[in-house]
Order: sequence, then C-alpha cells, then structure tokens
Amino acid sequence: MNSIYHFWKHLVQNKDSFSRVSKLDQFNFDKAMLSCENRGIFPDLAIKLNKDRSRFTGGELIEVKDSKTYHVSSFNSTIPTGKKNMRKIIPSENSKTFVQMKSAGDDVFSLEEREVYYLVRGRKGKAQKICLVHGSFFETISAKELIRQSFKQVLDENLAGKEIPDEIRSQLEEVLSDQEDFSRVRNVDKASVKMRFRVMTEVKPEGNILNPNQYPEIKDNTLNLVVPFHSEDEKADVLQKFEFVVGEKAMKSIDTFSLKHPLNGWFVVFQINL
Repeated sequence: MNSIYHFWKHLVQNKDSFSRVSKLDQFNFDKAMLSCENRGIFPDLAIKLNKDRSRFTGGELIEVKDSKTYHVSSFNSTIPTGKKNMRKIIPSENSKTFVQMKSAGDDVFSLEEREVYYLVRGRKGKAQKICLVHGSFFETISAKELIRQSFKQVLDENLAGKEIPDEIRSQLEEVLSDQEDFSRVRNVDKASVKMRFRVMTEVKPEGNILNPNQYPEIKDNTLNLVVPFHSEDEKADVLQKFEFVVGEKAMKSIDTFSLKHPLNGWFVVFQINL
C-alpha cells in the first residue's frame, strides 16, 4: 500500500540522512514505493498507484525544492498547484515519465487527476526545516488566473491611454492565460533559433512556509507533513489516515496542530524533531 502518508513515514524512519545529504535529490528514497524518479522534469518523484484504492489511491506527485536559506526556491517551468492532470504533464507514451510508471506497474491514466506535494527544505546555519507540503499551500488562485492577471498587468501598462474595446482586451487576456501555449517550442521562418517561453514563479511571504516570521509554528530542525482540510470531517479523515499508517503509539511522539494560511484556509501539520 502506498500514499503520501507512507512516503512521509519513510522520511521519518530515515530522517538522520537529511543532515548528511547536501542536496535533497541525493536522499535515498524508497524506490519500491515510487513509480518514477526524475531530475529536471516534473515530477521529480511519483508514488505508485494502489490496485485497491478504497483507503488510499496512491499516485501522488512530488517535486523536490532545496534551498540554502529559509526561502522556498523558485518554481521553474511548472506553476505550483494542488493537483495536476497526467495527460497534460505526459506529452506522449514514449516520454520518460510514462515509460517509468508503466514499467513500475501503474495503469498511468486510470487516475488522471493527481494530488501534488512539494518536499521543501530550507537551511539557516546548522538548522534546517523540511516540509512535505500540499501544492494548494502555494496555489491560492488557479494557475490560469495567475497567468491571466499577470498578462493583464502587461496589457494595462502598455496599452494605457489607448482606446481598446473591453471585448478585445478580454480576448487577449484569455488567449494569454494557458501555460501550455508558452511551453511549446515556436519555430519562426528565417530564424536560426527556436523560441520557448518559460514561466518562473517565486513565493511571496504568505506562501513561504519556511519563513519563521510568517509561520513560527514550523520550527527549526523539524520534519513536517502539511495537508489541507476544508471541513472538520475532512480534518478527521486526514487524522484517521495518518494514524492508520504511522500507528497509535508513534502518534505520541508527533506534534499535530492546525495551521492557518492567510490566503487559503486551514492545513493539518504533523511535526517531528529531526
């Protein structure tokens, strides 16, 4: 059985390794739990799908973010989100990610919408903070809306004082709001180079879970699992699943509390000392 909870349990069991690896991708992740392991393309890691999905579906996607400061490193090419569709991140069945997942036994598209987590580490002197945090912590508005509003600012700046019908403006904003359109290589006649735009996103203070001023609850030298909930029933379900995986006895050594995101509601945090 596989899930993000099992993955976090593996991290806890090997937490001493965090002080020995200079880069997070050097960590000895449990390959038996993973369906793919990449460098430089999303996702860095993916948890295997479960055949029986009555309790846990498995299949979570994980991006590794390592920083030498208490600031989450920038997101290159892929805007952080809480879920991603497999058909959008796998361009073809010949792609490296698809081949790995298929070889691991996954029926890849049997679960198209996947939960996304980010394994974030920050360091300050000899101290470090590590968070396995759900992507919705960073996605307070949709990626499409983020791009649309960003390009709206560009249009407003460059078309100021010009009489452009609102309908035309709206159409331009809509056309410029799809990340996939920018990730494609553009081939222009008579040009000796091809063009590809890359989207880079950086966290603001509200999204920087490592920031001690914004989130003092995330203490130095701790390993944290951060999971969203939108109701007391959802919170109870998260707690039940977590205890099922780690065991009632282990729960006594884990600090469990609710964390309020100023822009995106509540998260359950499971915290253990490194």
